[in-house]
Amino acid sequence: MMRIGVLGAGAWGTALAIHAARRHDVRLYSRSSAHCRQMAEQRINERYLPKAPFPERLQVVDSLDELMRWLAPDPARTPEDALIVVGTAVAGLRPTLESLARMAAGSQPDVPLIWLCKGLERHTGLLAHQVAGQAWPQGRGGILSGPSFAQEVAAGLPVALTVACRDDDVGDAVVRTLHHRTARIYRSDDIVGVEVGGALKNVMAIAAGICDGLALGQNARAALITRGLAEIARYGIAQGAQPETFMGLSGLGDLVLTCTGDLSRNRRVGLALAAGRSLPQALDELGHVAEGVPCTEEVVRQAALIGVDVPIAAAVQAVMAARLSARDAVLALLAREPKREN
Repeated sequence: MMRIGVLGAGAWGTALAIHAARRHDVRLYSRSSAHCRQMAEQRINERYLPKAPFPERLQVVDSLDELMRWLAPDPARTPEDALIVVGTAVAGLRPTLESLARMAAGSQPDVPLIWLCKGLERHTGLLAHQVAGQAWPQGRGGILSGPSFAQEVAAGLPVALTVACRDDDVGDAVVRTLHHRTARIYRSDDIVGVEVGGALKNVMAIAAGICDGLALGQNARAALITRGLAEIARYGIAQGAQPETFMGLSGLGDLVLTCTGDLSRNRRVGLALAAGRSLPQALDELGHVAEGVPCTEEVVRQAALIGVDVPIAAAVQAVMAARLSARDAVLALLAREPKREN
């Protein structure tokens, strides 16, 4: 039996808490007392995951101090008997880890930690592990990623995910916690590749939504996914990723799901843009965070700095900024000079 603290009660954090609580003791943290009261009273996250009832072992808390005291190692347990899961968006990762670092000041942060966010930090272009290295350098952490819609995980449908870390204890803790019932957890040491795949697939999903919204057909969608994967790999390899990672769950797997699934938030943003809505209108209709939006800006900026060609991301950026219509952006991509595939 393990103790799992999930920080962030959005859809994905809640879904993972529900899955873990089918076997372990879980505390789901929300900084909103009102949100905590609603979840505690109704035993459901009405705002973000309204069709997923909580298991008995899942409790909600609005005190981070209380949660960390509950997770703290004691002499009867090893540190790996507990796990911290940061389920915030990328924008919330740094402040969350800085809060944890302040609480751990003067003591060794032994409890393993994983983050779930998929994107690049705004204004810095940093990947999540780079943010973690700055915000809590003494912490032992990794990324959990892969093709996963929160609703399906909460419902107990099959899913396969990858945990990427450089600390075997972190990977072991994640496998012990989450590899059960319908969930399979694979291991990787390529943190850069797994994070790049998870971040850039959101950008490609916006492009796929634009493609589908313009009714360009399944041939066009297949071409977009394929060339999108090449773009992701180019960017990732330039950042030090292993090429084979992009053929795995956090690369091709997550890309296909997010570009084709009706539950994909980023694809829905692309559909709205193709219908002529502005970006603020598209996000207002969505009502949730779409990580591909800020990520697109950072990918284009970072790619220019390191000399990597990212034409699909650049086209998405132009549509979001209203510099090009969705149709003109597609025509601009089609008008590019022919080149070798490899």
